[in-house]
Formats: sequence, C-alpha cells, structure tokens
Amino acid sequence: MCAPSPSLIDELKRRYGEPQRHYHTWDHIEASLGHYQTMVDRLNDPIATLWALYWHDAIYNPQAGDNEDKSADLLQDMAPSGLPDASRLRADAIIRATKQHLIPDGLSLADQADMELFLDIDLSILATSDRVFDRYEKQIRHEYAFVPEPIYVQARNGILKGFLNRDRVYFSEVFHEQWEAPARANLKRSIETLDARESEHG
Repeated sequence: MCAPSPSLIDELKRRYGEPQRHYHTWDHIEASLGHYQTMVDRLNDPIATLWALYWHDAIYNPQAGDNEDKSADLLQDMAPSGLPDASRLRADAIIRATKQHLIPDGLSLADQADMELFLDIDLSILATSDRVFDRYEKQIRHEYAFVPEPIYVQARNGILKGFLNRDRVYFSEVFHEQWEAPARANLKRSIETLDARESEHG
C-alpha cells in the first residue's frame, strides 16, 4: 500500500503536537488507525482513506473556521507523486466532509461507503466509556479555553444536540450497530450536564 513516508509522518507528528491541541493530537490519529485496521478489508480505496486519516486534522486552529479545507489543501501540497491521483482526490473529499460530518451528494456508492466508514471512525470517541468520553469533553473545553463559559456551553450544547437529533449518529451499518447506543447515552449525559451549566448562567 502507498503509505506516507517516515519524513511525512514526522512532519505530521510535529503538527499534531502543537500547543493549542488537547484532543486533536496524534493520540486521536493512532486511535483512528486502530479502527481503520479493523475495517481496511471493507474499504474500496484504503489508500485514500489512510491518507485522509493522517491529514484530516493536520491544520487545527480552534479560532478558525476553515481547518478542514486547509488540511485538505495541505494534503494536496504534501502528497508525493506516487500517490494515485484518484486516491488523492478521494482523500481530499473525505477531509472536507469532516467539516459538517455529512455525506455530500453525487458520490459513487463505493466512495460513499468509504466516506461513511471514515466519518464514523472520526466520531468513534462518542461511543467510548464514560471516563474516556468525559476526558474528551474536558479536552475540547481546553481547546476552546479562549471562549467565555456561557458562550461555550451554549455552542457545545448545540453541537452535541445536533448529533443526537440525527436519525443516525453513525452512517455505516457496522458502526451503527456497535456504537449507536453508547454514543447516544454519552451525548444525552453530556447535554444534561451542559443544560445544568447553562441554567447556572441564567
């Protein structure tokens, strides 16, 4: 398989080690790689999915709204000539889809299936244990430490409710079956906590 070179991995690790990151670190990439390995035989283009996985949070500025697009652009800049064009373009589309965590229209069935698995893996943290999920919520708060508490609580509550109100948190059948119930339990619990914090602020 066409995998990133050690020098590219070193550059990515440097980026994922930036001080503004608390959740969007190399640990997130390694956890995603673990799920990727269990699903690689199901993927139609495992190369595209792998490169998207490595680069999807390569640019991360919590105060910006274009991290996903810039991460996709960075992949285009850094990808070697040996990466097949079709895989590079698929990886680009996958990364950009993480902005809304929705499947764009017009994909082939094969590309849609791969994107579903990728987006589900990216949200695997929602279905973890109470302890891991609560740590994740604290890490996200640290990344947005510059946001005043009332504003953060309202915004975070809206994001989590947005996922909870979807018909499905996870698109693929395999992850929907495994992760849907624990993810919804975590979301509900966190929303209850945020609702209580929001009430405190009037």
